[in-house]
Amino acid sequence: MTEAMIIKAVGSSAWIRALPLLLFCLSSLSHGQISYSISEEVKKGTLVGNIAKDLNADVTELQSRMIQVVAGSNKRYFDINSKTGALIVNDRIDREKLCKGKQRCSLNIEAMAHNPLTLYRIEVNILDVNDNSPVFPVQTLQLNITENVLAGDRFSLHLADDMDVGVNTVKSYKLSLNEYFSLDAQDTGESVSAELVLQRALDREKQSVIKLTLTAVDGGKPPRSGTSEIIVHVLDINDNNPVFSKPLYKVKVHENAPVGSKILTVSATDADEGVNGDVVYSFVGRDRNTLVNLFSINPNSGDITVRGHIDYEENPAIELRVQAQDKGHSPRHTNCKVLIEVLDVNDNAPEILVTLLMRSVPENIKPGTGFALITAADKDGGANGKVDCKITETSPFKLQSSYKNSYSVVVNEPLDREEISEYNITIHANDEGTPTLSSTTVLHIHVSDVNDNAPLFPAPIININVHENSPAGGFISTLTAHDRDAKENAHISYSLINGETAIVSVSTLMNINSHTGELYSLQSLNYEEIKYIQFKVQATDSGVPPLSSNVTVNVFILDENDNSPVFLPPYSEPGPVNSENIPYSAEAGYFVAKVRAVDADSGYNALLSYHITESKGTNLFRIGTSTGEIRTKRRMSDNDLKAHPLIITVSDNGEPSLSTTMSIEVVVVENMDSLQPSLRQVPVKEENFSNLNLYLLIAIVSVSVIFLLSLIALIAAKCYGTDGGFSRSGAHVVTTHPDGSWSYSKSTQQYDVCFSSDTLKSDVIVFPSSFPPADAELISINEGDTFNRTQTLPSTGKVRL
Repeated sequence: MTEAMIIKAVGSSAWIRALPLLLFCLSSLSHGQISYSISEEVKKGTLVGNIAKDLNADVTELQSRMIQVVAGSNKRYFDINSKTGALIVNDRIDREKLCKGKQRCSLNIEAMAHNPLTLYRIEVNILDVNDNSPVFPVQTLQLNITENVLAGDRFSLHLADDMDVGVNTVKSYKLSLNEYFSLDAQDTGESVSAELVLQRALDREKQSVIKLTLTAVDGGKPPRSGTSEIIVHVLDINDNNPVFSKPLYKVKVHENAPVGSKILTVSATDADEGVNGDVVYSFVGRDRNTLVNLFSINPNSGDITVRGHIDYEENPAIELRVQAQDKGHSPRHTNCKVLIEVLDVNDNAPEILVTLLMRSVPENIKPGTGFALITAADKDGGANGKVDCKITETSPFKLQSSYKNSYSVVVNEPLDREEISEYNITIHANDEGTPTLSSTTVLHIHVSDVNDNAPLFPAPIININVHENSPAGGFISTLTAHDRDAKENAHISYSLINGETAIVSVSTLMNINSHTGELYSLQSLNYEEIKYIQFKVQATDSGVPPLSSNVTVNVFILDENDNSPVFLPPYSEPGPVNSENIPYSAEAGYFVAKVRAVDADSGYNALLSYHITESKGTNLFRIGTSTGEIRTKRRMSDNDLKAHPLIITVSDNGEPSLSTTMSIEVVVVENMDSLQPSLRQVPVKEENFSNLNLYLLIAIVSVSVIFLLSLIALIAAKCYGTDGGFSRSGAHVVTTHPDGSWSYSKSTQQYDVCFSSDTLKSDVIVFPSSFPPADAELISINEGDTFNRTQTLPSTGKVRL
């Protein structure tokens, strides 16, 4: 530490080079040690001693040599006045902090003078002053002493501590004045001890807490002191009996008091404390076992509550004996008496007797008819025995008074079992006593059913789709009606009525299970013969008299691909091979022939396409897929055959597809003039549309858009009504399209029909979306006919081929 301070004083720039020389000089230039003494806590600047005088050195010389303190403790407690050579205090000196608990305390410092370099050692003794008071380890000492201890007993105390030393430490103890304790202090020379001595017996009931003050005094001048509080808790012993606040308690209780209600609280106190002062209560006496069934007492609070039924007629007055006992080691107890006067009250509620005149009430019972008798009786007399009855909730029934406390239950409003089948009527009876007593009973009324509801189908019209060629006896659908009545009145049977179409009796086509409503076909249906069947189904319940309702059933036959295409004359199969002649000079695209075929099916199942099969290696002819026109692909060459057998296949678009084939032999001739012109070879204009599938796709999209627009228009018309922007009447419009289709519309209703170019005859059913049978119409359209039907359809519908 000293060497480091010297190096810092010399200068930080050259300390490394001068370190060996400085160490040699310090070891050779040190002088003897100088000692001083000074008290702690002196003010800053206090003179400690004169170094120049004690070293016999000239002050001017020391000033020129820049004498200074260079080493000491972490704090710089001292400094040297270079002008006077005096050593003075530079910082606060706390002896207890520097030398805690030590009898001798000193600080060693070093001073250094330059030119020549000289080191002086200085010892400063720090003298103690009485600047600390005695301090007890705890400020409050808790002592627990039982009240039965004997006089003369001793109790140890905590001793105080003083940070000062010598005469300034603790020298004596003092105790505050009191009538129970004295202080015995003993001085061992090195320290002083103290004990409490009991002078007289304690009584907790007289004084349970004694507070004392212990004072420690040191030997300083002036002396300093410190205090500690001593709290003596006098512990109890069981030396007192419990005492009731009253020797006799009186109380009045109404009979029939609710169980659990408090009638009285007895209270006893015990001067002891803790378990010795805790009191428990109980019933005692010869009638204890009987009375404990009527009353109960809380052992801790003394609350007496009702436990059983109190009846004035049995016990107009009751006497109880209550004992209070403490919980001490040797329990002490005291008794008191409780007199209970029972007050008579209206304690008999009315009794309600119900007599039913019928087990259930039919729903068609007439208002004013009675079906039950009510009798209310009360055992009390006078006003307490007068009873009034009423129905508490709103119901279609009422009470009619017959005579005293007797009533009839009558129907006040019409009943409907389908709305409410059971009633729970609460009959309330109350007397005129004070307080009023009442009772209630619930009368359960069952409403029996009568056949007042006919079976109902979910809709007035039911549409069913059935594929043709379904097996005879096959299940079609289940027709279910619901009847709101119950039991036999809701048992439904089904039958076919009014069941004839324009073609055949429906009883020969359909059968219905009379119990389940399951509809079956009696024969296989053929779409080509019957497009739809309309009939009615009647649902009849089993009530007396029976009720029934009808539903209109539309069975629409869905077409299946069960017919193969058939070629039309002049080409047909089976038969002789057909032949056609073409000139050798025919150009590419030369018209050879046109074949046509029809399919008895409809829709996509009747959409036909033509294909050609030639001899291997020929590849001379082509056929229009949709038109059936046979044309040449190229000019003839000398290598081509003179006769070309062609296999023509026509296929429909059904699933699975059906097809038919035929043969045509095309003969190449040099001179066509020698041959009779074929009546079948009519100049045909080049096909404008080569892709029929594209046309069909466009037509389907167009129909879908038109149907969607029609549906929107229908919804808007229903929303606006007759006052809206849409009219419900208008002209009939039939529009013919270039692809052979036509559109039928009336006002906002439009129906599109598409035909293939080769269809000779098609049957068209026109019906709206809801398919009402009265609006459906079977229309026969032949090729080349003009569609002039202008029948008004009530709503937007569809057209099926």
